Amino acid sequence: MKAAFYDGNGGMAVKEYPEPIAGRGEVLIKIKATGICGSDLNMNLDKSGPDTDPAGHEVAGEIVATGEGVDQKHIGSRVAVEVLGSGRACLNCWYCRQGQYIHCPNRSQGLSGGFAEYITRKIEGCYPLADNMTWEEGALVEPLAVSVHGIRIGKMVGGETIAILGSGTIGLTAVTAAKSLGAGKIFATARHTQQANAALALGADAVAVPEGKEFEEMILDSTNGRGADLTIETVGGSRGDTIKQAVKVTRRQGRIVILGVFYGEHPLDWTGPVLKEQTLQGSICYGIMNGQHDFETAVNILSGSGRDLNRIVTHRYTLQEIDTGFKTAYDKSSGSIKVQIHQD
Repeated sequence: MKAAFYDGNGGMAVKEYPEPIAGRGEVLIKIKATGICGSDLNMNLDKSGPDTDPAGHEVAGEIVATGEGVDQKHIGSRVAVEVLGSGRACLNCWYCRQGQYIHCPNRSQGLSGGFAEYITRKIEGCYPLADNMTWEEGALVEPLAVSVHGIRIGKMVGGETIAILGSGTIGLTAVTAAKSLGAGKIFATARHTQQANAALALGADAVAVPEGKEFEEMILDSTNGRGADLTIETVGGSRGDTIKQAVKVTRRQGRIVILGVFYGEHPLDWTGPVLKEQTLQGSICYGIMNGQHDFETAVNILSGSGRDLNRIVTHRYTLQEIDTGFKTAYDKSSGSIKVQIHQD
């Protein structure tokens, strides 16, 4: 089969790769759409050599074959694939029994990702798409599930004021998740015009640039000086400025959830969070909360109130065009937000 790999020189190359075979408890999935995640871009920048296996974890496709122990009734099912957690977890350890598959210490290694024609994963990692969902929307399930997990782990209560730092894919899915799960007012920061416009279209009440005091002032004005009840940090990176900003815009006894991935060490004056009695909560990927997997919640949102989320898909390329897709995703002057790879 064809698969795409980072070539070690800043580009993506399509090569032949062994077609995977579904093992016991697994299914073979023909990939229809895969999103390019910001983590894919950042990881490529950090690599010193070429990939040996294809990456890609925002995956939707059709089950075309089953391995031993899996009912053939699943063949033909349209699914969002939980590539990182339940699709490769052992399903038996303490974390798996809690439904926290991403923390499984025994996850299968060396599995190919979604920048390929086919992928195998355990049937437990395949979440059926609603009939009214497109492949494009199917590949948005994973990033939306990340934000659903962040909103849920942040214990959002209906009607609360939410601050969202960053309006990349995860920031915008956080707007959709917060809106769909009952937020009151939503405020977001955005660095690029296309991001700001998308945040407003998806339900943010106001958007400001991250620099300066405009964002903090609009939240304080809206909350009689209190600040946001829940702040979702989605930027991460190498600076750490958004952690300090989160402390400023969040009210006393408010909650801060960190979805962004940070690199290196970042000093923080803990006087603010301590005196304000704020809770700082890390959040990574997804799992089962209150009896429902975040992927299932994301499917429900995308098939209902959150269908407008597909507006963030600004560019679509074929697998053969993936190098252009990555370059477009890197270059925000192209107007890109979410770039996806689509296959027939």
